Amino acid sequence: MSTICIEHADLLVTMDGARRELRDGALVTDGPAIAWVGATADLPPELRDGADEVIDARHCIVLPGFVNTHHHFYQTLTRVIPAAQDAVLFDWLKTLYPIWAELTPDDVFASTQLALTELLLSGCTTSSDHHYLWPNGTRLDDQFAAADTIGVRFHGARGSMSLGESQGGLPPDRVTEDEATILRDSRRVVETFHDPARFAMRRVVLAPCSPFSVTPDLMRESAALARSFGPAMNVHLHTHLAETKDEEEFCLARFGYRPGDYAEHLAWTGDDVWHAHCVHLNQAEIDVFARTHTGVAHCPNSNMRLASGIAPVRAMRDAGVPVGLGVDGSASNDGSHLLNEVRQCLLLQRVLGNPHAMTAREALEIATLGGAAVLGRDDIGALVPGMAADIVAFRLDTLWHAGGAVHDPLAALVFCQPQPVAWAIVNGVPRVRDGRLVGLDLVELVERHNRAAVGLASRAGMRG
Repeated sequence: MSTICIEHADLLVTMDGARRELRDGALVTDGPAIAWVGATADLPPELRDGADEVIDARHCIVLPGFVNTHHHFYQTLTRVIPAAQDAVLFDWLKTLYPIWAELTPDDVFASTQLALTELLLSGCTTSSDHHYLWPNGTRLDDQFAAADTIGVRFHGARGSMSLGESQGGLPPDRVTEDEATILRDSRRVVETFHDPARFAMRRVVLAPCSPFSVTPDLMRESAALARSFGPAMNVHLHTHLAETKDEEEFCLARFGYRPGDYAEHLAWTGDDVWHAHCVHLNQAEIDVFARTHTGVAHCPNSNMRLASGIAPVRAMRDAGVPVGLGVDGSASNDGSHLLNEVRQCLLLQRVLGNPHAMTAREALEIATLGGAAVLGRDDIGALVPGMAADIVAFRLDTLWHAGGAVHDPLAALVFCQPQPVAWAIVNGVPRVRDGRLVGLDLVELVERHNRAAVGLASRAGMRG
């Protein structure tokens, strides 16, 4: 395994227990792990001289790689569909379900590559993805194969929908599966792909889609299955929850519970569970999540795009709820830029009138340590010896940061216009060098992805 020395960073943000911010900072990696962190002046010469590669990080801010806790990669194929541009969640879904029903394995592979590339260039080194409909022979296997080509740590969520329109659910019956098939394939993908080891590049999550698309039985059985593998396997659970008022009304009418109470009723709370959105949790539900260490994926851009509301992130953080960031589906965002999500996280908490509701440093903490906690990982999210060598660097000597980086480089990264990374290292391997992807033809990927998007839309049109 190779070693990398990064030196002379304008600012190195450790996210360690003391939240150190090191001027003229340096670090050294050893294979997949960080071996040394400190000031460049204190860098042992033998570590620098023995490195296989030395990176001069002058004019850069160096941070732990960001963690994306909620996404739907396949939705990159259906960005800005005209009929869904100005819809709330339920109408948006009803418009797009018939298009997504035409997905093929090639579509899933291309969209996974594209979404992970976009994430990587925005500073993300670990991502989950919630894929919940599986037509035409598509499988989670397609996503893991695609993720291997990009080199980002990948938590693949085996999502599912079983409650179709004929049973009172939201999705059309033809995009649902029977529950025995769902549980059988859920077991298969855990046994095939899940790696609980430290620095694992692949993990599997069990993820029934939402209260309005699966039955209570599937929620219970999925939780039981995940937990049957035991604490050593550490298989986590994920779903959408409390995203809109429509969902709240659905849960009350069908189940007799508010969304957060429904999750608790189904044993979907605990440190092995995280929920996307949670825009409409009340204080009592927040307190339950805090007491049980149930995580939340906050998706500010998507919540604004679909007019869903503002998640009470300040109240969640104050109560002790683990909170991470998610870019959410690229057809409800319509991008996968995690640094932009950091900026929006800060701004959206302030828009209600409190300029102290979120700081730049707290927003970056949510994107790193917060995301790691939500995904159940203690090996990512900080630049500390023994932690994963997942490192990103952004240039500060740009037009976009001029006049800001000279005062507070960390705040400039968040407050100013988000830019792509200069460097991204995942598991000790450089994946972006000087702003350029390593080992991937971006032009070819975009062209192939666009052909897939056109083909998907054409097939959906032919179906009427």
